[in-house]
Amino acid sequence: MSILNNYVIDYNLICEFDEEKLKECGFVPILKDDFLLLVAHTNQAKLEYLTTQYHIPIQSIIITSSELLFLLENRKIKQKIYDNALKAIGLSDYNSSYINNFLTHLIEFSILKNASDIHIETQKEALTIRLRIDGLLQHFFRFDLAFYTVISAVIKLLSSMDITQKRISQNGRFSKILSASEVYDFRVSVMPTINGESIVIRILDKKSVNISLDSLGFEKTILNTLKQSIESTQGLILVTGPTGSGKTTTLYSILKELNSVNKKIITIEDPVEYQIENIQQIAVNSEINLGFSEILRDVLRQDPDIIMIGEIRDVSSLKIAIQASLTGHLVLATLHANNAISTINRLLDLEAESFLIASTLKAIISQRLVLKLCCECKKRADEEQFIAKGCEKCNLTGYQNRMMVNEILVIDEELSSMIIQQKSTHELLQYAKDNGFKSLYENALEKVKEGVTTLREVYKVTRF
Repeated sequence: MSILNNYVIDYNLICEFDEEKLKECGFVPILKDDFLLLVAHTNQAKLEYLTTQYHIPIQSIIITSSELLFLLENRKIKQKIYDNALKAIGLSDYNSSYINNFLTHLIEFSILKNASDIHIETQKEALTIRLRIDGLLQHFFRFDLAFYTVISAVIKLLSSMDITQKRISQNGRFSKILSASEVYDFRVSVMPTINGESIVIRILDKKSVNISLDSLGFEKTILNTLKQSIESTQGLILVTGPTGSGKTTTLYSILKELNSVNKKIITIEDPVEYQIENIQQIAVNSEINLGFSEILRDVLRQDPDIIMIGEIRDVSSLKIAIQASLTGHLVLATLHANNAISTINRLLDLEAESFLIASTLKAIISQRLVLKLCCECKKRADEEQFIAKGCEKCNLTGYQNRMMVNEILVIDEELSSMIIQQKSTHELLQYAKDNGFKSLYENALEKVKEGVTTLREVYKVTRF
């Protein structure tokens, strides 16, 4: 954790200085009052430049060169965010331009950083803002705790929530037109904590719903196998992996491939994040007893060709999914499982009969997302792999964007027979490998050899 996270950074002060001069001298002034100037600097800093500017005591903290560059990166938009937050503190007019400008600039900055989520969190003595970028949370801002009351109320109003409620969880949505005249949708979750509230804003990137199967990063052989599998008119196809592994994106891409005026496609999702033309989408609502199982029973009366289930969560939803796949429907669903082979055991744990699994299951896709090395700063470490030292383009992390690694297991007649006989996981895996199955780990290692990611990333996401 960076020591800078403990300070409210005054970006108005930083922007008084020439950026190149600050880099050259190796310091950044981060806070100033009538009695003290707080400076963050590297060990090689030239602080003499400051003594000619100010005649007050200087207190300093040591930071790394990377932290210094991180502070200076995008400082103009950071200044707008900081300045509007400063001016909004204490305001009761929630239509104030300062508050609206703050939120607009924060969202624009988050989109610029390719963030998926904005985390606004109350701490004991401050309000912090972190962004989830490529699956990892990064700290960007710290504000006076007094700002929490203002920003919480504004976000709740935007999301059609009750601003008087601070002791219950609330969920909502809002849309916003940004400077590029693009309309963005946002899903909001507010949760009470011991220090106030935690607000998470999910940025719904509509581009992800339009990604074709060919663009997801499947290997050619796996892609061809998947396309052949989804040509089935009935059966069960599962996409498995942990939370945040891109399962929903894969399902949407499959639906895009299958979408046609000649087919009735119905989805059951919790929640519906992206609307797809020509597809009937249903949102789960547990408050009125409209869960996956209840919806599935009625969906079968809608004469669908294809049913997509956002997630198989329990015995009941799996039972109905299997029943639907037995009666002439192609069922697509996600399931939490470590890999393709262990998915079969997961289905047995959910009380599915082995003969029903064998007769309905067509294919299992298991996937993970690995961080990609930054193309700007990566270099060869040895004969086997590359490393990246970090630069401004990748937020000094060494990585930028993510890519999918995956495996696909097609259930042929022999595997079906082995499932009915409840053969061991080892026996199922051995048969699959003898017939060309390539594991997640093997697929990921190929990405390392290609210089796309690192062994560290591979071990992190394929360790189970």
